[in-house]
Amino acid sequence: MKFLVSVPASTANLGSGFDALGMALGMYDDVEVATADGLSITVHGAGAGDVPLDETHLVVRAVRAAGYTGGLALRCRNTIPHARGLGSSAAAIVAGVAAGFTLTGRELDTDALQIAAEFEGHADNAAASLFGGVVVAWSEGERYRAVRMDADARVRPVVLIPSQESSTKTTRGLLPAEVPHADAAHAAGRAALAVHALTSDPSVLLAATEDRLHQNYREPAWPDTVRVINDLRKLGVPACVSGAGPTVIAFGDLPAEVDVHGFDVRRLDVDTAGVRIRPLD
Repeated sequence: MKFLVSVPASTANLGSGFDALGMALGMYDDVEVATADGLSITVHGAGAGDVPLDETHLVVRAVRAAGYTGGLALRCRNTIPHARGLGSSAAAIVAGVAAGFTLTGRELDTDALQIAAEFEGHADNAAASLFGGVVVAWSEGERYRAVRMDADARVRPVVLIPSQESSTKTTRGLLPAEVPHADAAHAAGRAALAVHALTSDPSVLLAATEDRLHQNYREPAWPDTVRVINDLRKLGVPACVSGAGPTVIAFGDLPAEVDVHGFDVRRLDVDTAGVRIRPLD
């Protein structure tokens, strides 16, 4: 049995939609999966030489969590940068879950999201990589849920990726245990507006991506990221931190006067399909 799993990158939060809003992006990790005797893993691209090549590899762990216990041969071709806020870990998890379901003869269903989200403790990135488009994710007790929507065709994401890495665990440690009620109310309104902006009316994205909930608290981890965001927003360009950073996601054209030195600027499509599985000869 041999097949290819292709998984899109994702951006999460999108302003104030902390752990709730996500969107799939047209940048992909591919994992060629085959049944085998024992376990073999090769990695090309992002993470090559850094990630483990044994049962602790994230894709393998997700395959096992999805119920497949047999031998595996994995060839990973990674283009999603690691530790940049573009959902690389969620993509690896989704690839493993999709592979595990395929190897055990199951269709991807709500259990796939549950397994994937349990790895990270929230479902925004995983749901985006699974389903594509724009997602709203939430939890009900111990169950993770998500709904998918189509992005408006006028939504034009640009990612600005610095060379600096950032740990989600570290940046979460910068967040306060409580925020002022006014900031919570602001976040609720802007997150709701972001859903409307991303799916129906991108003209209000500047207001929709304004955040008081997490970005300013995390500024010590990536000051250049916040500087670029502030510079873009002053010129009317919707911009915010992608996930746990330090990547910036913006929408529209970037003014020439904004200093993006040190950032790899890429315009990406919104992925509409989510994870794809294709048989191989």
